[in-house]
Amino acid sequence: MGKILIAGLLLCGLLAQAGCTPAPASQPTPLASRVSAGESTNRITQSASATLPVDSPIPEPSYTPLPTLTSTITPTPTPREVRFAVIGDYGSGEEAEQRVADLVLGWNPDLVITVGDNNYPLGEAATIDDHIGRFFRSFIHPYAGIYGPGSTTNRFFPALGNHDLYSEQGTAYFDYFTLPGNERYYDFTWGPVHFFCLNSTDSEPDGVGRSSVQAAWLQVQLANSTSAWQVVYFHLPPYSSGYQGSVDWMRWPFAAWGADVVFTGHDHLYERLEVDSIPYVTNGLGGGAIYPFIDVLPQSQFRYNSSHGAMLVTVSESSMVFQFLADTGNLVDQFELRK
Repeated sequence: MGKILIAGLLLCGLLAQAGCTPAPASQPTPLASRVSAGESTNRITQSASATLPVDSPIPEPSYTPLPTLTSTITPTPTPREVRFAVIGDYGSGEEAEQRVADLVLGWNPDLVITVGDNNYPLGEAATIDDHIGRFFRSFIHPYAGIYGPGSTTNRFFPALGNHDLYSEQGTAYFDYFTLPGNERYYDFTWGPVHFFCLNSTDSEPDGVGRSSVQAAWLQVQLANSTSAWQVVYFHLPPYSSGYQGSVDWMRWPFAAWGADVVFTGHDHLYERLEVDSIPYVTNGLGGGAIYPFIDVLPQSQFRYNSSHGAMLVTVSESSMVFQFLADTGNLVDQFELRK
């Protein structure tokens, strides 16, 4: 694909390895401070007292499919450069989510994408506005919640997580958001980026396997994309060294189909892997209890779970710069893709 993956940046020798505490920083470290490709990033930090809540089983197929996918992508703004945030497993409504939201709002990104579990613990209508709108209403359109005005255009594009489907097969989620396509999986463009959001939960009526209707849709949409960059995101990670582990049914040939990067969540940690020469990023530190690493996969390049945080991605026609920052504002990992 003619892109080069440049190794990420680890600040202060990874908190748990060196025992040091980085100085607070209100803004991401300037891009000029990137570390060279030869510097090692394969170090581990773990929270010794990590809580281990066990997710309930993913819901069985039971809900009725929503309207058929639109045949065209959703029109969105076309700036030359785009800055978007990635958050995952964030919808707790607790203080940890507030810290991550403050971090993200401080960046003033063009849009926010999520990798699922937007509304803990059961995806109920009674909690959804408190767990999402209270923090991110300024990105949501139309917004009809109680926390003030929303956005004039939609800038919030979530993926379904298993916790979003536990009550009434996700009715609260589908009522709360107005999303492209059938709202379970969809695509849209923003500037030089073509985004593809998937439903990785096995309650998806169009399937989750490599030969499913959903997978066939993605393959066609990626092949037809004319954007500079193709970003795929969903909840359950195909590869993870974390407590929840890898999910085999989402091991689709994303790189071969044309994806440049894959974002997932579900494991409450941060991990960057390289699979088929493209980055796979698990980004589940948005506000839920932090999980430990268990069995480190050979594809793993970088791992972190010492605090909550989020990703900021800056995209031009020729490059994508990825930064994961802790909720303190400290830069934890940074890497880049170039044409």
